[in-house]
Amino acid sequence: MELRHLRYFIAVAEELHFSKAAERLHISQPPLSQQIQQLEVELGVKLFHRKTKRQVQLTEAGKVFLQEAYQLLAQLETAVALTQRAGRGKTGQIRIGFTSLVIYDLLPLILRQFREQFLEVELVLLELTTSQQEQALRDSRIDVGFAHPPLEDDTLSYKCIHRETLMVALSSTHSLAQQEYISVRSLLNEPLIMFPRYLAPGLYDHIMSLFQQGNFSPNITQEAIQMQTIIGLVSAGMGVAIAPSSLQNLQRSGVAYRPILDKAPVIETAVIWQQNSLTPILQNFLQISANCCSQLN
Repeated sequence: MELRHLRYFIAVAEELHFSKAAERLHISQPPLSQQIQQLEVELGVKLFHRKTKRQVQLTEAGKVFLQEAYQLLAQLETAVALTQRAGRGKTGQIRIGFTSLVIYDLLPLILRQFREQFLEVELVLLELTTSQQEQALRDSRIDVGFAHPPLEDDTLSYKCIHRETLMVALSSTHSLAQQEYISVRSLLNEPLIMFPRYLAPGLYDHIMSLFQQGNFSPNITQEAIQMQTIIGLVSAGMGVAIAPSSLQNLQRSGVAYRPILDKAPVIETAVIWQQNSLTPILQNFLQISANCCSQLN
């Protein structure tokens, strides 16, 4: 039994006339009659009562088969539509790795626009360090990541989508908060709140390079894993921090952000993925990311 048998049968069942059904199907009447006969032989039942040579009525078996034929074709159409949507990246799942830095401006914008255009795609989010994302991509635990170069794995594909500068975060009551710009040298005796290097080696090294330019070592008195915790400690007067400018979007009372007077390194955010694992969903996501970042930059 082939799909054409079902379509031919439905046409005859709806028209109850072979000539009219043949005209509707754009075929001649004799081949249509032969196809219906083949179908009846295969099923082992009569589907039609022949009232005249061309006019027919459905048998009880024919009525049952008509309803089932409708359902079969409807299921087929649904399967085709779902397959086509999956092929265009409009349904399915995408697993996204990200560092804590991108949740303050970049990631929410991208997720919002992607969700608006691809409602049927499930988003799975995992907060991971840059090195953890590289491993997760190799292990196929994520499909795409938002990380900070340099990358250790040069086999990964990546595209820089955002750049930002470093700023000093300090208590709004701190004497240095009265200045428009803050020099790194003025932080010589200030307690510095930092994160462990393993969490973001690239960012950590950029921050340390500022002190190396001034030929002195920072006075690191406190470490915290989360950026929001670091800013919370700054708010409590526990010290100062050097953080990417996007942290300003973390609304925290009692915290002031000031640009650095010295030449500060630029912090890059890149979208990273495995080129050999490029799917339609991932292609759509990368396109949305590029569009969003052109607006943000």
